Amino acid sequence: MVAVVLITSLPGQSNNNNTDSFGQITASTVKREPLPKGAVTETGYYTDELDWIGNQTTLTAGLKNFYKKTGVQPYLYITDTIDGTHAPSDDQVEQFANSTYESLFSDEAHLLVIFFEYEDTYHTWYLAGSQAKTVLDQEAMDILLDYIDRYYYDQDLTDDQMFSKAFDKAGERIMSVTRSPWVPVLVVVGILAVLAVAFFWWRSYKKQKNKEAEDTEKILHTPLETFGSGEAEERAKKYDK
Repeated sequence: MVAVVLITSLPGQSNNNNTDSFGQITASTVKREPLPKGAVTETGYYTDELDWIGNQTTLTAGLKNFYKKTGVQPYLYITDTIDGTHAPSDDQVEQFANSTYESLFSDEAHLLVIFFEYEDTYHTWYLAGSQAKTVLDQEAMDILLDYIDRYYYDQDLTDDQMFSKAFDKAGERIMSVTRSPWVPVLVVVGILAVLAVAFFWWRSYKKQKNKEAEDTEKILHTPLETFGSGEAEERAKKYDK
């Protein structure tokens, strides 16, 4: 039996641009450990009821990379009909996901991803086994859904390339901690600040040294009589009193 049922829907509509429709990819903020070897009883990787997949090797390469990185074996189910309808209810989807999981897998380490498209509108649902969920938390699954959405709109990719790339990139991001883009910026700003302080200190130091050199030069080029006559006059005034 599947101990954990987690189903999320991400609806979208097909268009002809190559941009994200939902913005940036979710950041990975925690370090995750893959499931241990032996947790998965390896199975097939997909069911394609819409005849989308033209190159099985291309598709499974990305799914296998996801498995290698996370220890969770993904399974992609592509369809436009659930329980005989093109507009299934949440209950129908949940029942379909549970029955499909139990018929396909004998462990708790699989991830079932149902990609449903009908009349240019798509939904993505997923169901993870209890072991799989220890790696694939909500944030991790948001990352996968974001990548599917991103590459779905990339007209330069075939369907098998789109899914393959989405799983491959998601597995890589899920199992790493996303580095903030501000880190290198702050490093550069810090370096520039240090250089600025060093420059102003050097300029002030050089200005002081130049002044000292000018004073020394002035003293060296002043005739000794100038000092003597002044002192003599002062002494003369003193003795005349």
